Amino acid sequence: MGEALKSVTIVCDGSSLGNGQMATRAAAVALLGYRGLWRAVGTYLGTATNQQAEIAAATLGLAALREPCRVKVVTDSRYVVETMCGRFRRKSNPDWWERLDKAACPHTVEWEWAKGHAGHIVQEAADRAARKIAALERVDESILREAVDSVGDVELTN
Repeated sequence: MGEALKSVTIVCDGSSLGNGQMATRAAAVALLGYRGLWRAVGTYLGTATNQQAEIAAATLGLAALREPCRVKVVTDSRYVVETMCGRFRRKSNPDWWERLDKAACPHTVEWEWAKGHAGHIVQEAADRAARKIAALERVDESILREAVDSVGDVELTN
């Protein structure tokens, strides 16, 4: 019998400042939690839409895992949750969905929607970090550190 899969929680958020306008600046952030320890990963996406940034945030978190895990992905994007659970059809963003499918493939994933801006400590940290990276137009390690520090040792159960 093989080892049991590690249980990891990923809380992710994408931000697209000026969504749909010429000066759009988008970013994605994922906070990965394992046994009360957190780390943050983020990326600047340039002119991506808000939907693309949300897909990218989930992709980023799953791709950061170094081995197959049992993962709960928490996002405030109903678009991502409903699409990954097969309830929404994939009418647009095929390249983005393909990357997310590839990142999710090695893992056992549960998709969970969390209401945005509702006091969810980890979700708020991911949101703040994504907005800061989008505004700065690049990833700054201090933004990711600040996100992890603001979460502390919150342990979300899988």
